[in-house]
Amino acid sequence: MDVTEANDDSFGIEVILPQGGKTAPCCPHGPTLLFEKVCKGGEKGRRFYACSACRERKDCNFFQWEDEKVSEARLLAREAEKQSKRPLVTQQEYCSRFRKFSALPLDEKKFCQDCQILLLPGLHEAHSSHRSIAVSTAQLTRPSVLLRPLDNKKSNAQYLFTERSSHFLLDSLAALGFTKVLCVGTPRLQELIKLRNLDQKHEPMKSLLLDIDFRYAQFYSQDEFCHYNMFNHHFFDGEASSAVLQAFLREADGQKVVMVADPPFGGLVKPLANTFSLISQRWRKLQTSDSSNTEMPMMWIFPYFFEPRILECFPSFTMLDYQVDYDNHSLYKHGKTGRKQSPVRLFTNISPKDVVLPKDEGYRFCSICQRFVLVLNKHCAKCNVCPSKDGREWKHCSACGKCVKPSWKHCQACGRCALPAHPCGQGEDGCFNCGSQEHKRKACPLKDSHRISSHRSKAKSGGKNVSRHPLVKSKAKRKSGGARRAKKMAALSK
Repeated sequence: MDVTEANDDSFGIEVILPQGGKTAPCCPHGPTLLFEKVCKGGEKGRRFYACSACRERKDCNFFQWEDEKVSEARLLAREAEKQSKRPLVTQQEYCSRFRKFSALPLDEKKFCQDCQILLLPGLHEAHSSHRSIAVSTAQLTRPSVLLRPLDNKKSNAQYLFTERSSHFLLDSLAALGFTKVLCVGTPRLQELIKLRNLDQKHEPMKSLLLDIDFRYAQFYSQDEFCHYNMFNHHFFDGEASSAVLQAFLREADGQKVVMVADPPFGGLVKPLANTFSLISQRWRKLQTSDSSNTEMPMMWIFPYFFEPRILECFPSFTMLDYQVDYDNHSLYKHGKTGRKQSPVRLFTNISPKDVVLPKDEGYRFCSICQRFVLVLNKHCAKCNVCPSKDGREWKHCSACGKCVKPSWKHCQACGRCALPAHPCGQGEDGCFNCGSQEHKRKACPLKDSHRISSHRSKAKSGGKNVSRHPLVKSKAKRKSGGARRAKKMAALSK
């Protein structure tokens, strides 16, 4: 099932967050998420469970209707599949291997590029037909360079920070006085922290990497790495790893904890926000009573066009102008003009004026907005804000009463600004639920009415729940989530 938060011409998919202690069935990636089809007009479709981490059935084929009764044979088959996909080596065994590997002479240190594992001498013969390379001591401290990045854009794509972004993040966190960094899907940041600690030229920091890529277990101790799925807050090693996080979040002897998360950009915002809220709640419970109503300091790295969704989940967050770039992504590069700029930004609940953006990279401080912005992001006196989201200088439209992208022009027929080549007369869709142009679906006063009536009908009919609409569109009309997202990104860049 191709599951995205975007909707196509006939229906959208909504994530239903867990509530009331109801237990979701599990796939090899942990507890699944509950989804519901939302049709135009607000009618609700049949709910189903699908994988939290993979957006396509070919990557994880788990599918179950919410009201479906699963046979014992099918449950046993699922359990067998989960066991077959668990790592063959435990993290504890990997830690023991790493100690032995580190003590080997340089000419015996080998890494199998085909299997992506460090080879002890006893394994050399078994991997003799594979591509293997010698490993230096320096390479052992940079596993993200040694390992081949995962590149499935719809499940586990790994885009790795450039040196520029890694150093900026760490310098900023150090300047803010943080001494413990929870690295959620940020292996490059974890590496840089450990490298700086070895240099002993900076104040020492502690770090804990939570990542779904178990290959990193080969390089870190059990107190430095946990096998983790950020889409459902699932620790693959159970309570042992959960206890590691618990211990890390404690702030003893004046220590300050911050979380930096870099999720896959194809991920759904609501499940991610739910996970980060759970981590923040755990942090809050470990603090003194003075911190009982505060949020854990967080930085969430995501494309700028997700700002409305992120701020809906975390109203205390601010999007900073800093452009995060990646070594292994052709588009997400820091540049000075137009499309060369990375669309990836920092969303944080840390005071924006305290996060100093580098002047030599084209950032300035706006005394009115009390935050650092790109030089081209000029303050608008009418909007009373530095309005640009994409790094270009935006212009104010008096008719719309707001600033818009420089390539947009006001259309009298549509009554709004749009690209000159837009299909005139076809304005914004408005509410997906009732069709009103005055609000969006999430603000619709009728959005729950169909769900309530649907549940009542289900109760009257003895629990039967039959969807009137097909769950999946015909192949001739259906677009993939990736195609819709690419189309949206292209439109936002214009």
